[in-house]
Amino acid sequence: MSQASTGLEVQGLRVVYGDFVAVADTSFRVEPGASFGIVGESGSGKSTVLRAICGLAPLSTGSVKLVADADHTDTLPRPGSKPFRRLVQMVFQDPYGSLHPRQTVDRILSEPLAIHGVQDEQTRIERALDDVGLGGGFRFRYPHQLSGGQRQRVALARALILQPQVLLLDEPTSALDASVQAEVLNLLEDLRERLGLTFIMVSHDLAVVTHLCDDILVMQRGQTVERVSAADLAARRVQKDYTRRLMEASGGFVRAGRLTGR
Repeated sequence: MSQASTGLEVQGLRVVYGDFVAVADTSFRVEPGASFGIVGESGSGKSTVLRAICGLAPLSTGSVKLVADADHTDTLPRPGSKPFRRLVQMVFQDPYGSLHPRQTVDRILSEPLAIHGVQDEQTRIERALDDVGLGGGFRFRYPHQLSGGQRQRVALARALILQPQVLLLDEPTSALDASVQAEVLNLLEDLRERLGLTFIMVSHDLAVVTHLCDDILVMQRGQTVERVSAADLAARRVQKDYTRRLMEASGGFVRAGRLTGR
């Protein structure tokens, strides 16, 4: 598969529920093929940003658009359109709640293909399962027959099956134990490099974000606090007290190579 030709730009994104401002005027740009992290405490608005990008949260003001790299000048689809939803896929936090309990893996993976009118179902399902390290032996199992890590791999396969260029990752490993979390994070890193994907990842775990992401946006109460590189965050070269408090709350972290169970 060719390298990704699509990044994402968010300008002045604002999400309001009644009188509550969940996200206030957030802006950032993720270059094609890059990995971008969003961190903050619970209720900071980080997951709402992802939901607004893919149309699951109401966008009060602001804009979201895809960004092509220098080698691609094709017209990119508008946000909310069916082609946009095919290029931008989301992986949710809870692998137990995101899969239909009465559907087999085969049915779960075939559903997005049917929605988008993709014909080569057999080939795509086999490829998606291979991509996430499961293989055809899992195709006709039900979610209750899978471990938490296997379920999250199925959720990832469901996102990959449409061959997206941008993946939105909402705490994709927080519901998993440490050893399985490391396996899934290493898988995500391998997939990004091999398939040329662009990642936007939300997490409360600074070790996870600094491992997987190039640049990081820190949020608090819907507001942007600062943007910092993963290298600077790991070296504790940050500007804001709130970011320092997040680092202290994380109990220490390092940016390393491939993760192992902690």
